[in-house]
Amino acid sequence: MTISTLPLTIPPLENGDTLTRFEFEQRYAAMPEIKKAELIERCVYMTPAVHAKAHGKPHAHIMGWLVAYEAVTTGVEVLNNSTVGLDADNEVQPDALLRIEENGQSTISNDDYVEGAPELIVEIAASSASYDLHQKFNVYRRNQVQEYLVWRVYDQELDWFCLQEGKYIALQPDQSGILTSTIFPGLCLAKSALLSGDLGTVLGVLQEGVGNREQGTGNRE
Repeated sequence: MTISTLPLTIPPLENGDTLTRFEFEQRYAAMPEIKKAELIERCVYMTPAVHAKAHGKPHAHIMGWLVAYEAVTTGVEVLNNSTVGLDADNEVQPDALLRIEENGQSTISNDDYVEGAPELIVEIAASSASYDLHQKFNVYRRNQVQEYLVWRVYDQELDWFCLQEGKYIALQPDQSGILTSTIFPGLCLAKSALLSGDLGTVLGVLQEGVGNREQGTGNRE
């Protein structure tokens, strides 16, 4: 039997497939050329090519903000575009996440994937029509992701949700337009500066927030 006539034992992963998490992982692993695919409510979502200014640049700025926080905060971990197993029907690959390493909600499995809900997830979305604000929103809420930040690039808007009594409530900025995490002490975000691409101000506000924070879980002594 030649290679061209070998039977296909594992079907290809395709956008819109309805699969169990086991089937999804099996097909995903068999197609290393696929860079990002997610299982949301047992439906497969495959991401098309990523735009530079509409996704790559915002993603880079978010990572810079989170990595700067990790650099001065013990006990937390920033991960970029990592696979997260949430439950039997959902395996996602968020743009960024911030988790508490010890006694947090998530763990790192033996095969080096995140299992369970990170405390903070960030997604770079096209607009309010994106599945990040619909299907993923409900999945993250149900799995107890404590904070969920969505940057709607085309809408030039940013939503930061906090889980309260099983519901996501939008965090409100203070009088200076600063958003502050309820989970991570000192994690402050200058919303307008981020949306305008002023990373210097974003990092300056973060530095000020870290400097003013009280001692708590994950803080540097």
